[in-house]
Amino acid sequence: MGNNIYLVGFMGTGKTAVGRELAKIKEWRFIDLDDLIEDSQHKSVSEIFAKSGEAYFRELEKDALAGISQKSDCVVSCGGGIVLDQGNIDVMRSTGVMVCLSASVDEIIRRTRGRVHRPLLNVPDPKEKIEYLLKVRAPYYDRADIIIDTTQVPIDEISKKILAVIAEKK
Repeated sequence: MGNNIYLVGFMGTGKTAVGRELAKIKEWRFIDLDDLIEDSQHKSVSEIFAKSGEAYFRELEKDALAGISQKSDCVVSCGGGIVLDQGNIDVMRSTGVMVCLSASVDEIIRRTRGRVHRPLLNVPDPKEKIEYLLKVRAPYYDRADIIIDTTQVPIDEISKKILAVIAEKK
């Protein structure tokens, strides 16, 4: 196992909040891949989706992950769809531990409600879209080394649980 922790999972499952807490506990660097992409492109993820499409964004995401995977002692919050590319899964698993955060559909809706920067949820029926995307992505999320449900669980408890499971696996 490499030395990075990659957090994957659907939007609103807590990747950024948990990632920041894990990085603080371990005294590692926290990296949000979406932020990295936005900084490099000087555009928001929503703008990239709108102007260039999801496929282009996924290529930017793949490139950003490849660069980050060369570093160590990083906690990386990845976009929800990063797992759709098996190459990304291979990179994460070969350079660290891949942790999938999950949450109930209702909890995801509660956490993402009113967030216009979520391009995949800017649809008439967000719940239907979330259920569909979770179903499509489930087999990919299941490839994670660790899966943790974050519904109604405090961030510090989630972080401690992740670190305990990683310690057991070593």
